[in-house]
Amino acid sequence: MAFGGRILVKSLNLGDLLSGKVSTNICKRMFRRHINHKSSRGHDFGFLFDIDGVIKRGKRILPSAKDAFRLLTDKSGKFRLPVVFVTNAGNTFRQSKADELSELLGIKVSTEQVVMSHSPLKMFKQFHNMHTLICGQGPIEWIARDLGFSNIITVDQLRELFPYLDMVDHSHRKVEPCPVKFANFKPIEAVVLFGEPNQWDSKLQLIVDVLVSNGMPTQPPQEVPSTHLPVLACNMDLFWMSEVPLPRFGHGMFLTFLETAYQQYTGRELKYSALLGKPSMYTYHHADNILWQHAKQLGFKRLKSLYCVGDNPNTDIYGANVYDRYLKKRESLKLQKRKKRKMAATGGGGISADVEFEEDDDDLVSEEDGQANYASGCTSILVCTGIFSNSSSASHRNHRDFVIDPELVKPGHTTDNVLGAVKYALEKEKFL
Repeated sequence: MAFGGRILVKSLNLGDLLSGKVSTNICKRMFRRHINHKSSRGHDFGFLFDIDGVIKRGKRILPSAKDAFRLLTDKSGKFRLPVVFVTNAGNTFRQSKADELSELLGIKVSTEQVVMSHSPLKMFKQFHNMHTLICGQGPIEWIARDLGFSNIITVDQLRELFPYLDMVDHSHRKVEPCPVKFANFKPIEAVVLFGEPNQWDSKLQLIVDVLVSNGMPTQPPQEVPSTHLPVLACNMDLFWMSEVPLPRFGHGMFLTFLETAYQQYTGRELKYSALLGKPSMYTYHHADNILWQHAKQLGFKRLKSLYCVGDNPNTDIYGANVYDRYLKKRESLKLQKRKKRKMAATGGGGISADVEFEEDDDDLVSEEDGQANYASGCTSILVCTGIFSNSSSASHRNHRDFVIDPELVKPGHTTDNVLGAVKYALEKEKFL
């Protein structure tokens, strides 16, 4: 449609206009159509959007969201620029989140455009065949299977097998001895925490039981193991914003309770095999790759600039800025490599002493399908419709394993809402 509009405008000439063959109103309509369907050809940027606090609060869409996405789509609702939604939610399927966004925004959002906090777990194939305890709300058993885990047990299923383990909830206490199924129970080998569960107290008790018993809570350990089972946690957000004006506890708060309970029990620190979701580098690496897949579908040859829009300085902004440093380091190393090859080819005698050459230090999991694009830079944009709009000290906290560098929580740009964020990026890229 846009292509047709361009051909039609191009075919008109001054003679047609002067002779009255084409009315002024038709010209205006064609011009508007040309602007609305401006081609993305020649552009090389895309967007990573947070959802809660940026596009919606609870179940309610924020007023500026629809207008923002009208700038990114054509009249039929198809995206003109690559867009991926990156959320720290972890208790639902990508498809469910895509359907929710499609309904809220009135456009078609595909499953491939959504990155959940648990999405990078697909890359952790070394854990997929382990007997894994999973915790969270929603269809986490099916989510785990969809991600590749084949041998799983939920905390609720563990409690059903061994109800005597849960002494916190009096309604679960059994008057008569319970038939204990020791014989067929295989030791748990890993723990995956998808998101904040219900009944935190019971979940804390059973997870700690599994960790201190080396995966066999059916029998007392002779001694607490010096190292515990692998623990992978998704979503470190301490707080998030719903419809109410005060921040709500997120999964990061549950993790804080778990870490405290384990340390009080053992005297040792709980250690994670991986922390996923923003601001984790695993998530940004994965989202960059997913955005590149969308860019290729739109006909892009390259994706150089990312614009990351979020409401939380300590997750969205911090994570985007850390990833920007990582991307710039990659670019610097690539330039050094090219310089080394050029000097070697021209007989330059190697690299001068003041140029330090390093190999790429990609310590990220590299199980992504296809060839990764790797953008050159990442601009963080903070909106004031979520956590940042609240004046309490809640917005100045983060998970204990992410030491906040004051420079890294400073956004590249701050705006009132997501519409302002989109306009800023489009104007910077000369797309408007």
